[in-house]
Amino acid sequence: MAAPKIIVLGSLNGQLETAFAKLKTLHAKNNFSLAILVGDVFTPETDEAAISALLQGRIEVPLPTYFTVSSHPLPAQIVEKVEANEDICSNLHYLGKRSITKTTEGIRIVALGGQLDPNLVSGLSKEQHLPFHTVEDAKSLCGANTADILLTSIWPAGIWSGSNVALDPMQQASISSSDAVATLCATLKPRYHFSASPGPFFYEREPFITQTGKDDDPPVVTRFISMAPYGTPKVKTMYAFNLNKSDTAIPAGATQSPLLAGKGQKRRERNDESRGGDWNRDRGRRQKRRHASPPPGPGQCYFCLSNPNLSTHMCCSIGDDAYITTAKGPLPTSSTFADSGLEFPGHLLIIPLPHAPTISSMGDVSDPSSDAVKTYKEMTRFREAIQAMISTKSSHKLGVVTWEISRDRNVHLVWQLLAVPAKLIQDGLAEAAFKVEAENQQYPAFTTKDVSLEEQPSFGDFFRVWLWADDGDDKIKGKSLVMPLPTDMRFDLQFGRRVLAKLMGLEKRIIWQDCEQSEEEETKDVEVFRELFKEWDFTL
Repeated sequence: MAAPKIIVLGSLNGQLETAFAKLKTLHAKNNFSLAILVGDVFTPETDEAAISALLQGRIEVPLPTYFTVSSHPLPAQIVEKVEANEDICSNLHYLGKRSITKTTEGIRIVALGGQLDPNLVSGLSKEQHLPFHTVEDAKSLCGANTADILLTSIWPAGIWSGSNVALDPMQQASISSSDAVATLCATLKPRYHFSASPGPFFYEREPFITQTGKDDDPPVVTRFISMAPYGTPKVKTMYAFNLNKSDTAIPAGATQSPLLAGKGQKRRERNDESRGGDWNRDRGRRQKRRHASPPPGPGQCYFCLSNPNLSTHMCCSIGDDAYITTAKGPLPTSSTFADSGLEFPGHLLIIPLPHAPTISSMGDVSDPSSDAVKTYKEMTRFREAIQAMISTKSSHKLGVVTWEISRDRNVHLVWQLLAVPAKLIQDGLAEAAFKVEAENQQYPAFTTKDVSLEEQPSFGDFFRVWLWADDGDDKIKGKSLVMPLPTDMRFDLQFGRRVLAKLMGLEKRIIWQDCEQSEEEETKDVEVFRELFKEWDFTL
């Protein structure tokens, strides 16, 4: 299969008709796979008639073309399309300000649009069409792990260090750069990193190499290129290349990476509900400090991709609104289900990208475009895809139990998902185990019910468990049990793990800290899962 051929254009600055006409001519001769527009496609001075012509198809975009926001906000007509989750027009795709995209050619593009806003000191920016981002926006994208192409509006700090490609003082003074973008580039190790030059100059640094950290893997070569605005005379404003993923050769003149990855930081102790700790319980034990210790924000939350200490090697798949990771200190081991065709523990977490304690706290559940609705749909899609994979790969010997604690006092909502022998679900033993343990702990009784998304805002706090198994003959056993949680009730955040440990004879593994694995073992489990999940992974 031939390597995809890609063309990149510098800031169009509203020159829609001439730029796309030129692109059409070049595409007819070269048959590009896709195009990328860096910098500002639109400016406040862009002719409204030209925007209307683009939206109505009178300005043709000849091939799949991708862009993000840069220095200027998107025009109102474009924002309307973006907020409706629609493409701008045929072949023109807005990547969003903070996104991970895989094209139909299998090219992984990570985009961080806008300029760094120093007045926003924490949190992820909400508006996808305004031209600014936060440090946490950049940090959150580090969870993507890899990228073929990184697209940013500003430069990585220090990218010119160790380079023989000269920048004159005026050029360097005009450049916006940030340490967060440098860390993002160093972490993702893209083959190409494109940005936009603030003035009429083109900059291509010597390729630089970064070690992967694995002895048997070749180093990754990254090329940083900043495009001059489209139409600038006597300066390179277009760049075409073949993206050959199998090429591991180090080009002549390559330097060591001028960037620091931010790796090697000591991993913090984890006290969170999925990995065995209990932030709320720990807070209760420290009564004297509770008012001085606010709940952790995204930068400190053990589930947010913006946390620089997140174990990104455990991330399995990242979607638009949620992601999958393996569990820290999994209940089963890598050999527990080996006879059933599952050579990893089968203990996973489905985690929403928004930093929120419940689905209903993410936004209006009646608004299809809200974070609440989009996140719930994607988390459900991940759950159903994993269920199908585990059942298929185990020849229907395994089913799946998924549970959540939806409570306003939580730090970050998590769904835990665990493979279990299908017979335990089909024979009703799993259901009985949850009900008996609730009775033993003098908890409220379970009811057979699924709390719909629309019901959640008024339902209050709850513990929910989904029981699912497929016998292979189109007979699916599925049930949802719900336990209401009074706001003043103490609840064991390891309740779900405790029930399943007793049910499967894994009582010695109830405490997650006793089950911690090495980073090498964790990485291997992720690799096994990804290979098994390929067919069902809708993010690929």
